[in-house]
Amino acid sequence: MPPDVTDLRSFYASPLGRVVHRFIARHVRLRWADCTGLSVLGLGFATPYIGIYRDHAVRVLALMPAGQGVINWPEDAPSASALVDVTMLPLPDACVDRILLTHVLEYVELPGELLAEVWRILTPGGRVIIVVPNRRGLWARVDTTPFGFGQPYSKGQLRELLREALFSPESWAEALYVPPFARPFFLRLASAFERIGGRFALPGAGVHIVEATKQVYRPIGIRKVVRQMPRLQPAVIPAGVPTAGSSASLDQITPAASPGA
Repeated sequence: MPPDVTDLRSFYASPLGRVVHRFIARHVRLRWADCTGLSVLGLGFATPYIGIYRDHAVRVLALMPAGQGVINWPEDAPSASALVDVTMLPLPDACVDRILLTHVLEYVELPGELLAEVWRILTPGGRVIIVVPNRRGLWARVDTTPFGFGQPYSKGQLRELLREALFSPESWAEALYVPPFARPFFLRLASAFERIGGRFALPGAGVHIVEATKQVYRPIGIRKVVRQMPRLQPAVIPAGVPTAGSSASLDQITPAASPGA
């Protein structure tokens, strides 16, 4: 069962959560340095990362899965958050320029349907950043953080999932080389872990961070599903009754003689 919204908010308010936010937000800002004139959507629990775009983006929205719960966001302005079914997003086609997915892909039962909805609402050439636990990392094996729940992914699995949803990966990165423990020793050395792990591309990072673009040649329309009804056959055929393809006629069927006839 995925963590609910109160657990996620408490985690990001903790010392370890602030370290996580610093390292992941660095990669997000590196790819989306300027979103002036664009619309930005955070799907899952992305509010720690999308608040920086409120000052210059056209609009910034936060949609949270029904199983997770929702919080009022932002606290100092009219609410821009909503509780949704992530496989049926209440938005029109091609209306969002940038979408950030955090704490969502690993929890859904049908990740392909989620990405299909992301594809639908993205503008042509729109971009998505996905943050998902790395199945080879220690963070996916420890359930004391939100990254220890749900389905972690390898790079190959994530690439195949994006390919099937008609996204083209543009850049890959990994983050969270620091062990997922809130001990002061690890927190003090977190920057050193991240710097060394990133410089030498060491295996075992906590999360994959991939940016992908929407392929615009996907056919639009409703797929027609043709269902062929099975041919029904009677379970029991009474004696003397002709079956399909038999040359017998009703006149050839003679009732059995009654007793005493």
